[in-house]
Amino acid sequence: MQVAKWGNSLGVRLPMALVHQLGISEGDELVVLPATRRAGAAAVHVSREPSKIERLQAMRRHRGALPEGFKFDRDEANER
Repeated sequence: MQVAKWGNSLGVRLPMALVHQLGISEGDELVVLPATRRAGAAAVHVSREPSKIERLQAMRRHRGALPEGFKFDRDEANER
């Protein structure tokens, strides 16, 4: 991949094979972290950041049931 000037920033075009492998599409958030350097080349680790919907679905999978008759008391919660 080649780094190119894009306005005042630098950009990288991703090959379609990598796009398909990561399951990314336009508008997705990516996490780019430095990785172990190879001789003569910079190395990065790229992963797809979960969308807001995916994060919400993950939280729902871990949601537990509240005891029967449970009532949230805002005043009690804010007593600290």
